[in-house]
Amino acid sequence: MQSTSVRIDVATHRELKHLAAVMAMTVGETVSLAVRRLRQDQIGAELRADLDEVESAWLEADLG
Repeated sequence: MQSTSVRIDVATHRELKHLAAVMAMTVGETVSLAVRRLRQDQIGAELRADLDEVESAWLEADLG
C-alpha cells in the first residue's frame, strides 16, 4: 500500500493515537474510518436537503 504524510498539530496527533488505541486500530485505519464517516455524514446531509426545481420536476414528470 502506498502512503503519504499529513501534517497535523500535536494535540490532534495525540488524540488520533488515543482513538486508534481505544479502537484497537492503526492510526491509518482510524483516519480512513474518520474520512468514511465524514463522507457518510455529507451524503446524509445532501439527502436531507430540499429538492431543487430540476429534481422536483424530474420526480413529478409523466413517464407515460
